[in-house]
Amino acid sequence: MGFEEERTAGIIERELSELAIEHRRVAKTGVVGIIRGALPGAVAGLRADMDALPLAERSGEPFSSEVPGKMHACGHDVHTAMLLGAARTLQAARDSFAGTAVLLFQPAEEGPGGALPMIEAGAIDDPKVDAVAMLHVDYRLPTGSIGFIPGICNAAADEFYITVEGRGGHGSSPHTALDAIPCAAAMVLALQNIVARESDPMHTVVVTVGTIEGGYRNNIIADRVKMSGTFRSQDNLVRESLEGKARRILEGVAAAYGTKVELKVIYGYPPVYNDASVVETFWAYLERNHPRLKLESPGPTMGGEDFAYFAQRAPGVLVRLGIHNEALGSVHPGHSPLFRVDEGAVVYGIETLVAFARGVGSGAVKGPSR
Repeated sequence: MGFEEERTAGIIERELSELAIEHRRVAKTGVVGIIRGALPGAVAGLRADMDALPLAERSGEPFSSEVPGKMHACGHDVHTAMLLGAARTLQAARDSFAGTAVLLFQPAEEGPGGALPMIEAGAIDDPKVDAVAMLHVDYRLPTGSIGFIPGICNAAADEFYITVEGRGGHGSSPHTALDAIPCAAAMVLALQNIVARESDPMHTVVVTVGTIEGGYRNNIIADRVKMSGTFRSQDNLVRESLEGKARRILEGVAAAYGTKVELKVIYGYPPVYNDASVVETFWAYLERNHPRLKLESPGPTMGGEDFAYFAQRAPGVLVRLGIHNEALGSVHPGHSPLFRVDEGAVVYGIETLVAFARGVGSGAVKGPSR
C-alpha cells in the first residue's frame, strides 16, 4: 500500500545497484535512478508506480498475493518490472545512448499520492527532466498495442464523505425515530441528478457512492449512516461546481427526512494532460523506428492518476499498454480482484519506455518548450 513499499523499494535498489546505476531514495519509499548516456542529449523521465490495493486477490495466478487483503489489482507491479527492464536495456547500451534517463519509481499512486513528494524532493530537477512518460496497462487494448492521445486523457479524482444524523429507535416504532437509512438511500439516488440533469451531456462527469455503512441490527432504527464516494471530471469549471451541487441536494434531502447531513470533500489529483507536441513526435518516432508496435488512440478515461503532477512540471505523455488476451484471462478492468495481466505485453512496454528515452535524448521526441 502507499508508502509501505519498503520491500519493493529495496528490490529496486538491489537491481539498480547490480546494474551499476546510480540511485537515491526519496519520499520515504520512492527511488530515483539515473542513467547517463555516453552521448550528449536531453533528459527523459520514465515513471512507474508500485503500490498495491486493498483487495483480496482472486485472479488465479500462481503468484497471487500472499498478503491478506492486498493485491496488485492495477498493474503497478508490471509497471515497475517494465521500468527495471528498460533500465537494464538502457544501461547496457550507454555507449550509444544520447542524453539521460531519470527512472522514477513512485509510491502511493492509489493514495495518498507519491508524485508530489517526489517532485518536492527534487526527483525531476537533478538533472532537470525535459519530457516525462509513464506506461499504464489497459485491458481495452490487445497485447502488442500502444495507445495515447493529445490533451486530457485522465480525470480529476476527488473524494467525498457524507454523514447522515437521524434519531435512533425501536424497529417496531419508526414513527418515534428519524431513520437515517432511507434518508441515505434517497441521497444516493438524488446525487445522480448531478450527472443526469445538472451537467452538460457533452461534459464527462461521474458521481459514485462507493461505501455505505450504518445500522446495528435488524430491529434497531439507525441514527447514523456514513457514506463515501468519488467525483470525477475533466473540466475545471465542472469540477469546481460539483461540491456546491452535492451540498444543495444533500441538505434538501436531509430536510425532507428531518435529519442532518455533513459533507466533506477532499480534492485529489488533477486531470492528466498529454502534451500535444510530445504525443505527435513520439508517435512519429515509434512509426519510424518500432513498426511492430500497433499504435492506437483509445480515448480518455475517468480514472485518476497523480502522474498529472509530473506532466505539469515537464511536457508529458501517459501511454496505454495493451494487455487484452482472452485466452489468458487478461480481460478484467483494474481494481477488480480478478485482474491479471498478459505478461507477453511486458516486452512491448520495455520497448516503448526505451524508445521514449532514446527519442527524447536524441531530440526526436520533444515538447513545445524545446
